Amino acid sequence: MTPPRDRRSETQARIALDMPVQFLKGVGERRAQLLRRLGIATAGDLLFHVPHRYEDASTINAISDVEPGMDVTIMGRVISKGILPTRKGLRIFQAVVKDATGMLEVSWPGQPFLDRTIEKGDVLLLTGPCRFYHGRQLQPREFVNLGGEDSGSAAGRVLSVYPATEGMSAKQIRVLIDQHLDVLLPLVEEHLPPDVLAASGVPGIREALRQVHRPDSVDEAERGRDRLAFDELFFVQLLHRRANAVARAPRRGIVFESRRTLTTGLRESLPFTLTGAQARALREIVGDMCSPRRMHRLLQGDVGSGKTVVALFAALLAVENGYQAAIMAPTELLAEQHLRTLTRMLEPLGMQPLLLSGSLGAAERRAADARLADAAPLIAVGTHALVQEGTRFGRLGFAAIDEQHRFGVEHRAALGAKGEDPDVLLMSATPIPRSLALTMYGDLDVSILDERPPGRKPITTALRPESGRERVMQFIDSQLAKGRQAYVVYPVIEESEKTDLKAATTMHAALAAGVFAGRRVALLHGRLPGEARDATMRAFRDGEIDVLVATTVIEVGIDVANATVMLVEHPERFGLSQLHQLRGRVGRGAEESYCILLGDVGQEAHERLAIFASTEDGFEIARADLRLRGMGDLFGQKQSGDPTFRVADPLRDEALNERARQLAQQLLDRDPELSLPPHEGVRRVLVERYARALELFRVG
Repeated sequence: MTPPRDRRSETQARIALDMPVQFLKGVGERRAQLLRRLGIATAGDLLFHVPHRYEDASTINAISDVEPGMDVTIMGRVISKGILPTRKGLRIFQAVVKDATGMLEVSWPGQPFLDRTIEKGDVLLLTGPCRFYHGRQLQPREFVNLGGEDSGSAAGRVLSVYPATEGMSAKQIRVLIDQHLDVLLPLVEEHLPPDVLAASGVPGIREALRQVHRPDSVDEAERGRDRLAFDELFFVQLLHRRANAVARAPRRGIVFESRRTLTTGLRESLPFTLTGAQARALREIVGDMCSPRRMHRLLQGDVGSGKTVVALFAALLAVENGYQAAIMAPTELLAEQHLRTLTRMLEPLGMQPLLLSGSLGAAERRAADARLADAAPLIAVGTHALVQEGTRFGRLGFAAIDEQHRFGVEHRAALGAKGEDPDVLLMSATPIPRSLALTMYGDLDVSILDERPPGRKPITTALRPESGRERVMQFIDSQLAKGRQAYVVYPVIEESEKTDLKAATTMHAALAAGVFAGRRVALLHGRLPGEARDATMRAFRDGEIDVLVATTVIEVGIDVANATVMLVEHPERFGLSQLHQLRGRVGRGAEESYCILLGDVGQEAHERLAIFASTEDGFEIARADLRLRGMGDLFGQKQSGDPTFRVADPLRDEALNERARQLAQQLLDRDPELSLPPHEGVRRVLVERYARALELFRVG
C-alpha cells in the first residue's frame, strides 16, 4: 500500500519566496495587479507586507454597558446606514450597529465616502469616545471593517490591520496572508549571525514574522515589529559605517598643522565672538583635518546659525598649510552671496576669494582656470562649474559643499576626487534630530550648530484666518511704506479644477492690480528659465522689487536683509520644516520681521501650525514634523539609491537604532568585507536589498 503523500511538504516544495504572487492560491492575475500597487510582486513580498496597526479585540465592551463620556471598543453588525446632510453643508455618514446586548448609533462627520465601503451586514470593530447626542452616539477614532466575518470568531483576538488599496481590503489581505503563512514561514532563513541576534535582544526572523501576522497580544506584535525594524536599521548602519570607512581611508600625505596664522587673524578681526556650538564644531573639524585620515563630515545647522564662518576657518587652515580650498554652492546666486560674505571677512587678512561660475565670460574663465591650476594657495567659491572636467586644481586640500542635498552624489564625489583626496565638509540648513542625522548620514561624521548667534531678533509668527485677509494686506502695505520688502508664497503655480487653492500666477496678477497696485510686484516660480529666476532674485536683493510673489522655489534662497515680511497662503499644504525654511528668508537684517500664515485650516492643521508658531528652534520643528508627517516629507524627494525604512522609525526606535549602530560597527571591525562564512547571510541580504552594497563590499 502506497503511503499517503505529505500535502504540505509537496506545496512547500513548489512555493519559493521569489515566486510571482499571482501563482499563490487565491490570488490570480487580477488580484496580483492590485497587490503590485502595494509593492507586492512575489510570495516573499506578501510575507513581509506587515500590518501598520493592530486592533485589540480581546477586550471588547458590550454595547449595553456603553455610557456617554466613556472611551470604548465595541464590535457590532451594521443594521442600517445612510448620509445625513447638515445646514452648514457638512455631510455625515451614520450607521447603527448591533451586538447581542443592544444597538448603538455611530457617526463619521465629513466622511460620506464611507457609504461606498461599509455595507449592511458588515461587522465593524470600533474604538472611540461615546457622547450624548439625541441618545448615545459613538464617534470612532479607529475602525476595522471585518466584512461578513462572524463577530464571535474575531472577538478575543488581536486583529492585524494591513495597508490596503482600492479593490483589495485590509480584511482580504489578512485572510490571504493567514492562508499562506504556515507554508511561507519555513522558507525564511535566519540571516543574522548568532552573536548579533543574541546581542540585539530581538526574536529570530521566523518567530518575528509570526508575531507580526498572528500575534497573541499587542505586546507580542510589537516584539515582532522590533525585529523587522532592527533589521532595517542594522543593514543601513552597516552600509553607512562601511561607506564611512571607505571615504576616510588613510590618505596620501595631507596632515594639516594648526599654524594659527590666518585663522587667528580671522578670529581677531571678526566683529562678533563664535557661539559655543560654532567653537565645538570647529574643534571637531580641525581635529579631522590634522589627523592622518580624510575628513568626511556633515555640518548641520539651523537657519542663520553661522555655517559659512565655520567653513571659512576650515578653508583658512588649508590655505595656511599651502593648499587650495573650494566652497561650492548649488546656485549662482548663493555662490555670489558667499563671495560677498567671504570678501568682507577676508579683507582684513589681505585676501580676495576667486569666483568660478557658469556665467563668467571666456576671458574671465580662462584667468580663473589659470589661477586654480597654479599650486598657489587660494579660496575658490563657485557652483557645479568647480567639478566640471575642464577644471583643474593645482593643490586642492579642502572642499566645503553648501546645501549638500541639492547636489547629486556624483557632484559631491567629483569635487572630492579633485586634488590629493581633499578633506570634505558637507553643509546642510535642514535641521534634523541627531539620532536621525546619524541614520540618514551615517556614512558621515556629524557636527551640529544648535545655537543662534547673539543679537538676532526673534521673528514674530502669527496664524490668521481668511476673515483677517484685509488687515494682513494693510499691515504688509504699511511695512512697504517704511521701505521694507515682502515675500508672498503660494503652494501651486497655476489654479486647477481639482483644487480650490490660490495660485502664484493668478494671485500675482490680482495683488499687482489690487492691494499693491502702487508697488513693484514680481513673480517667481520653478517653471521660469533659470536666467529669468536669477535676474528676478537679483532685482529683489538690490531693492528694485517691493513684493515677490513666489512658490517654494525661494525655500533655499539668498539673504535679503531688507525683507521683513513672509506671508504664506494655504499654510496647511506645507510641512513644518518647509515653513521653517521659508521663515528663514526674513529676519536677516536689524529690523523687526514677521511671518504670517493666512487661511482657514482644520483643527488638526491648526494644532500643527501652532507648534510652528510657538518656536524658532528648527530641531524642535523637525521633530514635530517627523512625528506628524513622517520622514518623506522632511527630506522631500528621496535621493536615488538611498535605503528607506518601511518598518523602522529612527526617532521612535532611538535605542534600537543605537544598538544597531554599535553591532554593525563591531561586525565590521571583525570582518570589514563580510567575507567570513558566518556572515554570508548578512552579505546576501545586503546585496539583494541595497545596490550600494556591491561597490562597498566588493561582492558579486
